[in-house]
Amino acid sequence: MSSISSITSSTPESEWENNTASAVAYHLRRNPLVIIGLVVVTIWILVALVAPAISPYEPLQQNLVDRLQPPNETYLMGTDELGRDIFSRVLWGAQITIPAGFTVIIIGSLLGTAVGAIAGYVGGLADELLMRFTELFMAFPTIILALAVTAALGPDIQNAILALVIVWWPSYARVVRGLVLEVKSQEYVEAAHSVGASGMYILFRTILPNCIAPAVILATLDIGNAIIVFASLSFIGLGPDPSSPEWGRMVSIGIDFFDQWWMWLFPGLGIATLVMALNFIGDGLRDILDPRLRGES
Repeated sequence: MSSISSITSSTPESEWENNTASAVAYHLRRNPLVIIGLVVVTIWILVALVAPAISPYEPLQQNLVDRLQPPNETYLMGTDELGRDIFSRVLWGAQITIPAGFTVIIIGSLLGTAVGAIAGYVGGLADELLMRFTELFMAFPTIILALAVTAALGPDIQNAILALVIVWWPSYARVVRGLVLEVKSQEYVEAAHSVGASGMYILFRTILPNCIAPAVILATLDIGNAIIVFASLSFIGLGPDPSSPEWGRMVSIGIDFFDQWWMWLFPGLGIATLVMALNFIGDGLRDILDPRLRGES
């Protein structure tokens, strides 16, 4: 009995979990910036969730008597040209900017992964048609295509998100297609074919799990890029309503009052800290999920 229990207590799954946990701990110790990134992103997500409870003023509340006030005891980050509290608007703006960035990448990565996986696995004419369609979108610079789509649909949060999804999915399609083409020639995939596994089972249970790590890393890094592009659309007036406390829109208004530095500095810091933190996390995930780097530990 003791020999049986010793064998069952050391299954491949448990060994893999132990190795993964040790690799994660090793890379976190080696790269403390990942921890900093996780802390910063967590703080901003919590701020977005509790903004209505902790903001001292409503984001649209005006007090013209106190317009263009610098940071002081009453207004921690000063006020804008209409007397609105910058601190409250930055807190409420997290509820717009953060969900927009995550939504764009989640939808775009899922759509692109599906297209790339089908193209790489099916091959032939389907691959050619899907990839030529993908390259049609990739022929235009990201920001130019996003501007064109948003301008055609009209300035709105939903339209800006839709425009960014249209822009972002092709990169995931190309990455996943290449990975699927590489993985589907492996021996374990051929073994799954030989035992009569269905094509859908092989694609989603055998091939895709071995392709997902690079897509996850790309998605983590792209969230920051999506936030920057979304803020850029708002900056030029193609995002939310002008009165919205979206960070990019706040920076745009602050540029018109450049001497009142607090109007553009604090929302700009919100964008910068969040994007840098997401990049830190993406770099850390790359070190952890890359089997070549993981093998060094």
